[in-house]
Amino acid sequence: MIRNAVRNTVRTAVRTASVTAAHWMTLALALPVAAIAAEPAPAGPKSGIETQYLDSSVRPQDDFYRYVNGRWLDQTQIPSDKSSYGIWDKLQDESQLQLRTILEELQKTADPADADQRKIADLYTSFMDEAALEKAALHPLDEEVARIDGLSAKSGIAALIAHFNRIGVTVPIGTYVHQDARDSTQYVFDLQQDGLGLPDRDYYLQKDAKLLEIRTHYQEHVARILALAGVADAAKQAHDIVALETALARVQWTKVQNRDPVKTYNKLAFAKLPGLAPGMDWTAYLAGTGVTGKAQSVIVDQPSYFKGLDALIKSTPLATWKAYFRWHLLSDYAPYLSAGFVDEHFAFYGKVLRGVEQIEPRWKRGVRLVDGQIGEALGRIYVARHFPAASRTRMIQLVDNLLAAYRDDVATLDWMSPATRTKALAKLAKFTPKIGYPDKWRDYTALRIARDDLAGNVIRGTNFEFERNLNKLGQAIDRSEWGMTPQTINAYYNPEQNEIVFPAAILQPPFFDAAADDAANYGAIGAVIGHEISHGFDDQGSQYDGDGNLLNAPGWFTQADLGRFKKRSKALVAQYSVYSTVPGYPINGELTLGENIADNSGLAIAFKAYRLSLGGKPAPVIDGFTGDQRFFLGWAQAWRSKTRENQAILQIKSDPHSPEEIRGQVPERNLAAFHEAFGIKPGDRMYLEPGRRVTLW
Repeated sequence: MIRNAVRNTVRTAVRTASVTAAHWMTLALALPVAAIAAEPAPAGPKSGIETQYLDSSVRPQDDFYRYVNGRWLDQTQIPSDKSSYGIWDKLQDESQLQLRTILEELQKTADPADADQRKIADLYTSFMDEAALEKAALHPLDEEVARIDGLSAKSGIAALIAHFNRIGVTVPIGTYVHQDARDSTQYVFDLQQDGLGLPDRDYYLQKDAKLLEIRTHYQEHVARILALAGVADAAKQAHDIVALETALARVQWTKVQNRDPVKTYNKLAFAKLPGLAPGMDWTAYLAGTGVTGKAQSVIVDQPSYFKGLDALIKSTPLATWKAYFRWHLLSDYAPYLSAGFVDEHFAFYGKVLRGVEQIEPRWKRGVRLVDGQIGEALGRIYVARHFPAASRTRMIQLVDNLLAAYRDDVATLDWMSPATRTKALAKLAKFTPKIGYPDKWRDYTALRIARDDLAGNVIRGTNFEFERNLNKLGQAIDRSEWGMTPQTINAYYNPEQNEIVFPAAILQPPFFDAAADDAANYGAIGAVIGHEISHGFDDQGSQYDGDGNLLNAPGWFTQADLGRFKKRSKALVAQYSVYSTVPGYPINGELTLGENIADNSGLAIAFKAYRLSLGGKPAPVIDGFTGDQRFFLGWAQAWRSKTRENQAILQIKSDPHSPEEIRGQVPERNLAAFHEAFGIKPGDRMYLEPGRRVTLW
């Protein structure tokens, strides 16, 4: 994935939160741009490179990221309502403005005969009516609070967890429905660890000063939310809640452990669940989720966690569990309540955790809610207005070219044997590209929206989505389904369906510019396409066959080829682990391995595809840059970004993507073509000797 994961089965997205713009290397003396650029060409096609942001005081041979983006970095302040800002955020802002226009028009002129239009307008209206929310206070959650108050014995915890699974409240067990990794013809129901209010177990368990400070603020925040809800002993309950979450964190698997698709695949018949956690009323849990009668087995992602959870249910007082459930109900629904809850929620999760200075305007939060609850209905309107058919046609051609380049690459890899090569090509032949928008739109007929019931709308909308997924069990796999809406600035690869997906909203400048020369397009959207294709062959994706079935090692590799693949992967782990954008917080090369493989391989394949697209003809020189140079400039400008420190720490601790500043300048160093394009030689800061360059695909 380029961004963050949509769900666990969509394991790889292109991009997540932005990162700090702190320099990662000492700058040497700069050479003039002319030292690496060819003679300007006559007027012709535009380059696609935003040359106004080039920093000519920096040699590209010493700090390529700074050279490409330096003026932008100097001129740009992160908006007060954001934790980071870059190209992705700029496009997101533009998309939100387009969606806002649609929503406000529908509030006035929704077609009475179009139920989806009415639901979209009513949901947005319910979010924007602040006066009604102040009047309602906590009453929209009365029924849910009563469920917690009515919990009289620990035997009822399982049913309460099941109910909260359905309405999106954080609890110690998470669920999702997806394609069975061992049988690509079936859907399966998964159980996984969950239940923390902080982003990762490290926030509870590590002892560095920054995380200790955040933990302290978190406990204070829990107490304030409980006090707003009228809890008398809020401070004591907050202490007990954080202690319980810390205990949960201790028995949870790390994010690196969770990257192993074989170890997280543990199928159990319903009847075997009591042996895993005998203190849980599994009959009540399965009935409460609605899975009873729809399946006979589940996948348990982290078996040892469930044993640990069982012990915690037994050892933790019921009163603490009730306080814990109340806290997470209030926290998860705080954005949909009165101003006091909204402000306190932002004070911690915005200001403290991510360093954001000011809450987003309400309309932006409203747009995000509608996108999350009824996004494909909104996306259908968005596509009709903002996605030209020509863009889809051009994108299909680019994807075809990238797949062709990948086929050529696999055929010539020096570390791959003929037997593995044949199977790799067979998997590649089964790739399914999805571009722009779904061929079949989601049906929201069963979703009830009321213009005067915001929290109720969120409860019903979340339950609707849970039920929609639950109803897949026992049905044929729907390979037309999308995991992102068309208006999402992102892309992803799903190993279980062997598909690459590119929503409409990412297909715009600077990623994709129909009026620009191909070089920058291949360096930006071409590398995004290559990134997603490469996920099918990274350390996780390579464990699946072309139909989406998870294989045991060595899978479709020979044992010798798997050894060579792992050796190169280990070198990439070491290469990235030396980088840090926040002092004291190095990149976790193991956690980010899959995305780093995709960045490096995607860029390499996109360059080959670009060269193939020239058909043997020389590329034009535009704005003083050769085609090869503009290709790499296009890549680096796509990762232009600045990030607040706390957000950068959050990403390093919890995200499988490397910081954007690193992504914009490290993969190039592994490519001989980059060294050739910019005349990079020993002694230059960007130089990496051939023996240390890591190439996989």
